[in-house]
Amino acid sequence: MPTEILMPALSPTMEEGTLAKWLVKEGDTVAAGDLIAEIETDKATMEFEAADDGTIGRILVPARTDNVKVNTPIAILLAEGESAYAAAAAPAPATARAPEAQGADAAGKAAPGGGPAPAAAPPAPTTDKGDRVFASPLARRIAAERGIDLAGLTGSGPRGRIVRADVETAEPGTAAKPAAAPATETAAPAPAPMVAGPDAQAVARLYADRPHEEIALDGMRKTIAARLVQAKQTIPHFYLRRDIRIDDLLAFRSQLNRQLEPRGVKLSVNDFIIKACALALQQVPAANAVWAGDRILQLKPSDVAVAVAIEGGLFTPVLRDAETKTLSALSAEMKDLAARARDRKLAPQDYQGGSFAISNLGMFGIDNFDAVINPPHGAILAVGAGVRKPVVTDAGGIEAATVMSVTLSVDHRVIDGALGAELLQAIKDNLENPMAMLA
Repeated sequence: MPTEILMPALSPTMEEGTLAKWLVKEGDTVAAGDLIAEIETDKATMEFEAADDGTIGRILVPARTDNVKVNTPIAILLAEGESAYAAAAAPAPATARAPEAQGADAAGKAAPGGGPAPAAAPPAPTTDKGDRVFASPLARRIAAERGIDLAGLTGSGPRGRIVRADVETAEPGTAAKPAAAPATETAAPAPAPMVAGPDAQAVARLYADRPHEEIALDGMRKTIAARLVQAKQTIPHFYLRRDIRIDDLLAFRSQLNRQLEPRGVKLSVNDFIIKACALALQQVPAANAVWAGDRILQLKPSDVAVAVAIEGGLFTPVLRDAETKTLSALSAEMKDLAARARDRKLAPQDYQGGSFAISNLGMFGIDNFDAVINPPHGAILAVGAGVRKPVVTDAGGIEAATVMSVTLSVDHRVIDGALGAELLQAIKDNLENPMAMLA
């Protein structure tokens, strides 16, 4: 029977997207893994692969269509021997499930009310005949080669169809699952309502007699707005501030850059800040944590996110295992992530996860500011500019020094005041003793 190709959820935060471009046309033959379309999400433009072998029987959603909801049928795929007439006659399903993107975060997207979106249970992998397993031809072939009973698998394809990935991740010799007793559904508790802002029509009426331009929100702006409201309304922020002397860091950076110039490497102050934070999370491991609803997850590696401004919004790509990387490696990786962020070419795994973030507005001349925590992170460091100031020395004298003001925004559910102060002190110590970061 014809298979509906559904608008995929390419990340846990994706609710809708733009079908930017079809890479195939009706009548084209495709194999599992072939690129068939380009999808624009709130974060990036991503290529979408076919899950099964077949022929594109009908394209349901034309290219350059905006606001296509996840799980909407976008095309019909015909198996061998099926006709285009079958595709034309195939009704659109009332509900369907799009394949999940590989490497997606397990945390999922927060629902508008602030709670996690409920996961839909996949339908049983059977066809309308009831006794035949609903699987792609490629999945059947691989299963036969590996001795896997398809009746023992749960399909992740459209309408519960078993696809290649389901078979490849199954253990050889997998047997059929015993029939399970029907589950009793229980109603989930209603989440606390978000506080609504001004009514859009009321605001429009208020400024109706004033010259203005109305700017529609794109997907990225909508997502940023929703997540910031969620963060400020659900995360109990508190703030810790310190001044950090960076004269030794600036001198050490100049020395390293002279030595690294033949290799084409130029370290930034931000590279040192990333390294300092990554090491501090190892030195204060209890602060390397995220909020997970009814528990705290304490992470082992230092996965540090860094805010990157782009036209119309921002990304926070994640540098994973940052504590293990050299300054030059962090610098190269950060430059690559920033370039791909500005081109909107980041994959979901590039900006999902992490426990800690850095937002640096020092290059814009901002002395200090408070940053909003990016859930589910436990903290974010706001970094200001290095400013020449008079400071009192240990001997009681006064001298000029370059001072950088930082503010640590902390989720009080994850990190208490004393622990946050310990983390910020570790960051300060690392930045004021930069050579120790190389030990």
